[in-house]
Amino acid sequence: MVVLEAAEEGGFVVKCVELPVASQGENKEEALKNIKEAIEGYLEVKAELLEKRVKGERVEVVVEAPPTLMAGSC
Repeated sequence: MVVLEAAEEGGFVVKCVELPVASQGENKEEALKNIKEAIEGYLEVKAELLEKRVKGERVEVVVEAPPTLMAGSC
């Protein structure tokens, strides 16, 4: 999830709630495009760093949120 806010000097600032990533843009569409690219870049770097440190088997685990949690979301 991201938070999109109008910037005092014009344009928009957008911040990712779950990651230490922020960006900006002249309009909403540009700000959202920029934050998507910033999040993708952040995750690529984290994945590369993790790959170098982790030894062992890589396993994907999928977890579904309980219905009560999903009912309160956006």
